Amino acid sequence: MTSENAFLKVNRSFGGRRWIARPSDERTALALAQGYGLPELVGRVLSARGIDLSTAEAFLTPKLKSLLPDPSHLKDMDAAASRIARAIMGGEKVAVFGDYDVDGATSSALLRRFFRAAGSDVTVYIPDRIAEGYGPNAPALLRLKSEGVSLVVTVDCGVTSFDPLAAAADAGLEVVVIDHHAAEPRLPRAVAVVNPNRKDDASPHKTLAAVGVTFLLVVALNRALREAGWWNDRRPAPDLLNWLDIVALGTVCDVVPLIGLNRALVTQGLKVMAKRGNPGITALADLCKLTEKPDAWHAGFILGPRVNAGGRVGASDLGARMLSTDDPREAAQIARILDQHNTERRAIEAEVLEEAMTGVEAALEDLGGLVFAVGEGWHPGVIGIVAARLKERYNRAACVVALDNGIGKASGRSVRGVDLGAAVIAARHAGLLIAGGGHPMAAGFTAAADRLPELKSFLAGRIADQQVDGPLAPTLELDGMLSVGGATPDLVSLLNRLGPFGTGNSEPRFALADARVVQASVVGENHVRCILSGQGGERLKAIAFRTLDTDLGKALLKSGGSPMHIAGYLRPDNWQGRNDVQLMIEDAAPVWGAG
Repeated sequence: MTSENAFLKVNRSFGGRRWIARPSDERTALALAQGYGLPELVGRVLSARGIDLSTAEAFLTPKLKSLLPDPSHLKDMDAAASRIARAIMGGEKVAVFGDYDVDGATSSALLRRFFRAAGSDVTVYIPDRIAEGYGPNAPALLRLKSEGVSLVVTVDCGVTSFDPLAAAADAGLEVVVIDHHAAEPRLPRAVAVVNPNRKDDASPHKTLAAVGVTFLLVVALNRALREAGWWNDRRPAPDLLNWLDIVALGTVCDVVPLIGLNRALVTQGLKVMAKRGNPGITALADLCKLTEKPDAWHAGFILGPRVNAGGRVGASDLGARMLSTDDPREAAQIARILDQHNTERRAIEAEVLEEAMTGVEAALEDLGGLVFAVGEGWHPGVIGIVAARLKERYNRAACVVALDNGIGKASGRSVRGVDLGAAVIAARHAGLLIAGGGHPMAAGFTAAADRLPELKSFLAGRIADQQVDGPLAPTLELDGMLSVGGATPDLVSLLNRLGPFGTGNSEPRFALADARVVQASVVGENHVRCILSGQGGERLKAIAFRTLDTDLGKALLKSGGSPMHIAGYLRPDNWQGRNDVQLMIEDAAPVWGAG
């Protein structure tokens, strides 16, 4: 392609990317700007996300009242709600078997809170990541049965746990599966399997996180108990909306598209989170000195990693316990432990990432469409994060495998246009895996070490079939161009109306043309902080995270005041009562730039 087709003629930035303009319809953008009293730039941002006059109101003010479906539209939902309601009213001993990530922790906490409101309680069982691995396992299920549990509800797992659930059924233990991962034509033996991604389910809500599916289950349970006359003056029905903060946290952290129902759940959930009603979320926010109104970024990058840390390097049930307790002292104690685990996790992650990149760099010419890193003794708790870092760096699907005693446990992250979950499931069907599954953007598997070369070739072939034109070249999509002086608090406030941002609704990104770095310094471990100056002398604070040892970081530090194009997204800077703006730098290019 010629440089004329690139935004600001940037064909290769310091980050190795080609800048492109996010497509938008100018007439629609103008109509949206005029119809809603917005700057044309904001109108273009809306148009670029497929919003027009007919959908703008629902996008700008998403309401659960209009978007929340009848839970009964999901296959097996009525059977699941009926069985669980019978267990509650009959005083049965019930266990929730959850995944050890944020989606699993929030799903487990949500169910526990509902059970307590209904005058019951549940045992929450979160497997140990290293000792037990992902999903239900027969020894754990049979142990729960021996302890008097008559019903197990799996959340964020179970849809492909054929053998463990068969063992449970043979032992007389009933199981309800609540999941959202890719399913196979056959289903496990269970009382009910609720999953919008069942092959035989026509639900339009296939992008729900597990906590979203669990919330629909809670709605169905609430209704079933009401119809049975369970709620009364002594035991009033709970206000389910009060728990949307938990739903928002899990939805954001599972990186599902923030559109449609997910968007409404997160939008309303963040409002609930701001009321600080959940002692666990409040304790974690206070520990992180989060004083501003929380948004999706805070949930995904501040709170979520700490909730996740228990399952990665600590006790796997800590997140679910913190989110379900009503005791502020217990919540604060668990929050401190999780924060310590998160610090430990970062150190382990940095070490594994360095080793993984050394191996990848040695074979760059053979990457194709897949990054496949293998290491002996790598901590399984950080391989998912390392896979995400490799995916970002090389713009390819990435799998990171931790070897131990001849067995590899792996986590993978994908890029747009590559269904990694489908490739992993195909590998399992081909007999290359001990276990494995996932969804388009993330997957995990377990395999014998001696099968890894064959597995790598198989996955690479499957990915190549999905990329007939070869791996996608790294690009950065931009919504428009701003001057340094145009980055104002008012603009940020208007852009925030388009949130929550995440997968499916990416945060608006802009290029500042001909900006100068008048100050640059290293902060934290490897971040670069800058002061930018515009052509009229305006100033703007900016920061580039985790860039010290990259070409981007080096260019910012050594610019010498030369003009450059700088790209990123805007954030409010309210530190110590300020009403200011900061640019989060994602890329930059020399003005003569481009390539």
